[in-house]
Amino acid sequence: MVYTYHYTSPLGIITLAGNGESLTGLWFDGQKYFPHKLISESTVAELPIFTRTCNWLDIYFSGNIPDFTPSIYLNTTPFRKAVYDILLTIPYEQIMTYGEIANIIAEQNGVERMSAQAVGGAVGHNPVSIIIPCHRVVGADGSLTGYAGDLDRKIELLKLEKAL
Repeated sequence: MVYTYHYTSPLGIITLAGNGESLTGLWFDGQKYFPHKLISESTVAELPIFTRTCNWLDIYFSGNIPDFTPSIYLNTTPFRKAVYDILLTIPYEQIMTYGEIANIIAEQNGVERMSAQAVGGAVGHNPVSIIIPCHRVVGADGSLTGYAGDLDRKIELLKLEKAL
């Protein structure tokens, strides 16, 4: 069973999805790759995981750094999971490039090179926006490329974190 809950953020409505125990999704409503079918087949509910996630979001949007991470369950490929694990290591107020992430993945896998474009595809499909901070990833030249939740929101999130 998939459960959902809606959170009103300063940047728009956010839909949370969960399996009853863990957070499985967090999207700005209508963003690219928003799982319309998943959401339409879900049950709206108030669950402890959503309360904890909303608390995290309240702290975050107030300009503070949450000192906990809600339980997250990702049903994804090993490659994407590796990318999301790296995203979780990017500190608040800092950014990382797609190429830097590709280099880490290459090193972890004992290969000479990994495609930054493949990393970009994984980052773009991040199912738990903000908490898994895909907005902290930028182009090689520091450009604010791609954000499924809208480039203006990416800018606002980075401003909130004082990363710009």
